[in-house]
Amino acid sequence: MLILAGLGNPGAKYAHNRHNLGMLALNAIAGRWKIGPERSRFQSLTAEGSVDAQQGPIRVLLLKPQTFYNDSGQAVAAAMKFYKLTPADVIVFYDEIDMAPGRFRMKTGGGAAGNNGIRSITAHIGADFRRARMGTGHPGHKDRVMGHVLSDFHKADHEWVNALCNACAEALPLLLAGEDEKYQAEVMRLAPAGKLDPRQAARDGNDQA
Repeated sequence: MLILAGLGNPGAKYAHNRHNLGMLALNAIAGRWKIGPERSRFQSLTAEGSVDAQQGPIRVLLLKPQTFYNDSGQAVAAAMKFYKLTPADVIVFYDEIDMAPGRFRMKTGGGAAGNNGIRSITAHIGADFRRARMGTGHPGHKDRVMGHVLSDFHKADHEWVNALCNACAEALPLLLAGEDEKYQAEVMRLAPAGKLDPRQAARDGNDQA
């Protein structure tokens, strides 16, 4: 069993925020591999299923914490304890403001880089979990970060957001086989990074007004 956690905030109000990109990725994974239905467990919406990987079917738990982003560690820790798993069995999909929109990188361990969701998970289970980092871009100044991540993607972003989430789903067997570098390369092959709309900076500024 592997836990795939997608970070975000609960409820329709936040569903299409940049901060909910991890949850959007899990929605794509659930659709591609027909994993469901969802039910409430571990302070989360969860779904269990199998994905065909190189070594045969692998059981996965899709986990969307409903604790709000900054307390995601409570939900991840509860699921990990129930299934008697280790941090190496946990893969977290989340938005990364320090990467350009549409970029994708895998990482294991390390610091939180200012991400409170990752900080919460680290506090509860340690740092040695796998991280699927999905770039959303930085608003340009630290005072604008909260407004940036809690605002919806612009219409111009929808193409690359959908492509990135679908690529994360399509290439999933590589990730489940432990081939993180190959997974990263395949995701970026399937979804070449979207280019930031030159008008977006101005729109982002208006978002924070």
